Amino acid sequence: MTINRNDPNPPLVLVFAAADPTGGAGIQADIMTLAGMGCHALTVITALTVQDTAGVEDVLPIDADFVAEQARAVLEDMPVQAFKLGVLGSADNIAVIAEIIADYPHIPVIVDPVVASGRGDELASDAMLDLLCELILPQATVITPNTMEARRLAACRAGVGDDPEGRTQSDCAAVLMEMGCEYVLITGSHAQTPQVVNTLYGSGGVVRADTWERLGASYHGSGCTLASAVAAALAHGLDMPHAVYEAQDFTWHALAHAFRPGMGQHIPNRFFWARPPAETDADS
Repeated sequence: MTINRNDPNPPLVLVFAAADPTGGAGIQADIMTLAGMGCHALTVITALTVQDTAGVEDVLPIDADFVAEQARAVLEDMPVQAFKLGVLGSADNIAVIAEIIADYPHIPVIVDPVVASGRGDELASDAMLDLLCELILPQATVITPNTMEARRLAACRAGVGDDPEGRTQSDCAAVLMEMGCEYVLITGSHAQTPQVVNTLYGSGGVVRADTWERLGASYHGSGCTLASAVAAALAHGLDMPHAVYEAQDFTWHALAHAFRPGMGQHIPNRFFWARPPAETDADS
């Protein structure tokens, strides 16, 4: 299977995520990434945000019943090839979304467990993370945390005498899979390493580990881009190892062609592939 950006009937991916007025992250990033990967995005807004390219100032969750109505309307009308979950907005939203995806066990579920903004603004309370671990992760086909998010999620299942901070990356992946995730893709973007190493774990341990040049800027929406790209690749029918590689490749190039429209982070260019060949200097 390959990714076809010119399919007259593109795969459909249903996204649950918050709106970002900057267009750099959130559901706007998901729409552009999915389009850039040859898919069509069906969008369920879980929250409205006040933010710029530096950070998030406020979050207004959408009522859970309205979230459910948005999702049910499109699911009853169109066949969906993948679910992608980002910022879910509230504990009530997590509960209702868990019920919805449980009705479609044949559809892969890609979870971007957004804990905080790039600046560190909290986007999920401890209660929300507990519910995520209890209701969503058991249904997840793949979850895409960075190292910090992986440790915080793994801490939801800390036993007496456990030291969550002392867990290795592999330990965190194992705990997340014990919660029910089929695969765990831990990204190295937050690690203090010369290169970025992203590692995909499955039931047998490491499935693949990919190393990428660490780019110099800070990016708004890089995690959204990667998770949506994984969803797109799976929607196209790729197997998990191949889907994860294609998603990483797309994300790295989107970051390499990023632009800085404001005073904060750079925004990935999800349409880098449409640039004329003479402008692809960032690929070299």
